Amino acid sequence: MSSSPPSNPDIERNTDPGLAADQQPSPAADASVALSDPVVQASFRRALRLIVIMGVVGSALLAVTAGWQTALLFLVGAAVSFTGIREWRNITDVVFDRFSSAPRYKPAVRTFVMFFLRLGLVAALLYVSLKYLKGNVYALVAGLGLAVVVLSMETVRLLRRRS
Repeated sequence: MSSSPPSNPDIERNTDPGLAADQQPSPAADASVALSDPVVQASFRRALRLIVIMGVVGSALLAVTAGWQTALLFLVGAAVSFTGIREWRNITDVVFDRFSSAPRYKPAVRTFVMFFLRLGLVAALLYVSLKYLKGNVYALVAGLGLAVVVLSMETVRLLRRRS
């Protein structure tokens, strides 16, 4: 009795019966087929929504427990996380557009200029926040870490969806 791997409707395998087993396309190559622009954009939207929710709830809890300055530091970190994910979403738009069969001609130069402008603004915002807000700096770090947390959650979600 042969056991075949579970089928995934999102992934269409390209196997050639004339090729040896070690010459067949790798499962990783097949998995990349399912990682399309709509899938990535939906993941980014969910991540942005999660950052907003976690940022608001976390800052409200911190305002009650640790004071308004600590809550504001957390909110600043969450805002930086939010804008970071938005910028990376714009960059992926440009990359997907370049490799697309029907390009939409997203302005790559504008996207990358805005990316570096955002970096400068983030640096200024972090400097001002750390200099003038006397809250707990770990709240700022936690807010900055929200991007890592929600993107990790989205990665796990995508991996579970494929298996």
